[in-house]
Amino acid sequence: MRRARRWFAWVAAVGFTLVALCGGGQSYAEQGAGGSIGSELEALRKEVEELRRRDEENRRREEENRRRIEALTQALEQLAEKSEVVAREPVVPEPVPADPEAALEAALADLETEPSSQPSDSAVTRDVWTRQVGGAQVRLIDISADILFAGGWSTVDNEEIEGLQGHFHDPRKNGFTLQGIELSVAGAVDPYFRGEAHIVAFADGLELEEAFIQTLALPGGLQVEAGHFFTEFGLINPRHPHQWDWIDSPIVNTRMFGGDSLRSQGLRLAWLTPLPWSSELHVGVQNPDFDSFTKSFIGGSPIGGRPEVGHDVDGPDDMLWLARWVNAFDFTPELTGVLGVSGLSGPNDTGADGQTWIYGLDYRMKWVPRSNFRGYPYVVWQTEAIKRDYTADWFLAGTEMTGGGGGGGGGVCHGGHCHGGGEESGGDEESEFTEDLPSAILRDWGVYTQLIWGFRPNWSVGLRLDYVDGTGGSIDEGMIASRQIDFDRDTRWRVSPLLTWWPSHFSRLRLQYNYDHARHLDGNDAHSVWMGAEVLFGEHPPHEY
Repeated sequence: MRRARRWFAWVAAVGFTLVALCGGGQSYAEQGAGGSIGSELEALRKEVEELRRRDEENRRREEENRRRIEALTQALEQLAEKSEVVAREPVVPEPVPADPEAALEAALADLETEPSSQPSDSAVTRDVWTRQVGGAQVRLIDISADILFAGGWSTVDNEEIEGLQGHFHDPRKNGFTLQGIELSVAGAVDPYFRGEAHIVAFADGLELEEAFIQTLALPGGLQVEAGHFFTEFGLINPRHPHQWDWIDSPIVNTRMFGGDSLRSQGLRLAWLTPLPWSSELHVGVQNPDFDSFTKSFIGGSPIGGRPEVGHDVDGPDDMLWLARWVNAFDFTPELTGVLGVSGLSGPNDTGADGQTWIYGLDYRMKWVPRSNFRGYPYVVWQTEAIKRDYTADWFLAGTEMTGGGGGGGGGVCHGGHCHGGGEESGGDEESEFTEDLPSAILRDWGVYTQLIWGFRPNWSVGLRLDYVDGTGGSIDEGMIASRQIDFDRDTRWRVSPLLTWWPSHFSRLRLQYNYDHARHLDGNDAHSVWMGAEVLFGEHPPHEY
């Protein structure tokens, strides 16, 4: 009996256990299936959200890239249409130093001392103001102010300094000089034209330096420039003062083109030739009678102290004509050069037969080694030679003089040749020329050569040598005398060492010494020391040179 009870209890226990296991297993299976489905749905939901986020991000990137491509394409089209010949410099990759740690330290030190020594590529498309007009986009790209300030002393007095420092932007007195504040605006007018305007402010007034437009879309490598602009003769004359390497202008340039550089209103045609090297021809025509801005022609005072009779501007033969041929070469990946020849022809105001011819030869070579760091070190050698043939018309004593650089016609005539026709200059000036003066050809020439060595980032040293000479006498007290008493025609030479430091792309400090030997000075020699500072605000447009 007892055994039967034990067997029955064991069977019951086994049965209940099986029932519990079967029921519990089904519940667990159902619960496991439900949890698996929920996890899969959550994973799918997250994957869909991630795909949507990536798709939105890709659309934003595509739109941003499209805008950047359009902006860069527009900028490249403008640059491609310009027929400008500039000194092409080799583009070489920055060297990989053998010591990476030393290279990293040098780069960090350079960034601390020169945060922006090179203009950013984004400056090409950084617009100050943009507006859509019809199918064209009017864009104002560059607006800036450039301040030039100098100070120093010379061993001669202020009057003699003005004779030595011939350009009006040179430091021309002991003490301090505001060389000028250049306000510049430039931009693309539409797909066909771009324009520039440069106004210079002095302590005593304003002066229009340049204002012109240029074409962007002419075929055949042609470009037209029209307005008021620097004559593209040589390397220095087309440059604004803040583009000079030295604080003052070379002697030969001020002797030939005066204190304002040669500039006037006119038209210039440039043609980028199909030669296998970069070669451009310039032909220009400008007004020859724009006061002191057209020295050597009709303006200011005649050369050599000759009497100012006047010259009418009646047709094309009486205009100022320019021809220039400039060529750029890559001699090696490290050495580039530019060679140019220039010629000018126009009337002068010594009379109806007064005529001036000016010839020039210039070259510029630059060496940058493959192992350069941000363009340093480098060596630049630049030279310019200019010659002037100034045909002074004969002068008949008693002839009326214009006194203002204007037209002749009428007045005193002899054998069909006439002088004068303007207002009388007054008894004092007229009585100075009491004797007849024969016609003469006054020849003047000169050269400067300069060498600049950028020996480390932001630092350079330079040396410039100037020499000028000539033939033919000048006028003193109404009579022909030696040209050596004429500060604008005497034999002169100058030695000018220079030290330059660029704290950044927007500032420059210079220290310059001049040793002048000039025959018109009483002691023949002068020593001068000049310090110059330059500060640039904004994006300045690149200038032609």
